[in-house]
Amino acid sequence: MEPKSINIQNRSARFEFEIIDEFDAGIMLKGTEIKAIREGGGSFNDAYCIVKDGELFLKNLHIPEYKMGSFTNHEPTRLRKLLLKKRELNKIDTKMRERGLSVVPLKLFMSDRGLAKIQIGLGRGKKTFDKRDSLKQKDSKRDMDRELKGYK
Repeated sequence: MEPKSINIQNRSARFEFEIIDEFDAGIMLKGTEIKAIREGGGSFNDAYCIVKDGELFLKNLHIPEYKMGSFTNHEPTRLRKLLLKKRELNKIDTKMRERGLSVVPLKLFMSDRGLAKIQIGLGRGKKTFDKRDSLKQKDSKRDMDRELKGYK
């Protein structure tokens, strides 16, 4: 049986932030959390990453409670530890301190081995005019695609 492809995107991240660097990290989950993710649950509303005691944590990632879980169910927005190599953690920490960058969760997905992974990005917040430029580029790309397909 082939595992179901899970790919939960943080759509607002690339709109709100200019992503400079990306990393794939493991995520420490409880049993009911991974089962809920495999059912297709999960939301990035207001999720962000923090560095605490030299470790990276994900805050406010909403994973709904597992329907078949009982008293062992998890808290939906608990603090979750991200698993990165020490070298990557040091790189992220120094860039956050030097340049004032933020660590933003971009995507939650399942690896080839069936493990839950999260893609995080180092990003700088966009200004209002940058967001308008992004919208203009998106609209012009959509118009170009329509013309190529013969719509209009």
